[in-house]
Amino acid sequence: MINLKHLIKVASAWVSIVYTICFAGVAIYPPSRELFMRFSLHTDVSFKSDFLNFGYFISGLVIWNIVTILAVWLFAALFNKIKK
Repeated sequence: MINLKHLIKVASAWVSIVYTICFAGVAIYPPSRELFMRFSLHTDVSFKSDFLNFGYFISGLVIWNIVTILAVWLFAALFNKIKK
């Protein structure tokens, strides 16, 4: 049986750290978005946006934490329901 509260706390901390590092990386080196699209997703997209302020950071952090909590909850529910 998985401890759901502990798993959600750990996953939220993990996604918050990763999101902060990625946001800072894009703020420091903006071409990293285009490089990621080109080399990881094999597509060429030109971004012309300036969505790098504190409000966007907080809203993105909240959205990613909600997505993470839902995904972890689904994982734990399935893990606890499916028998070995």
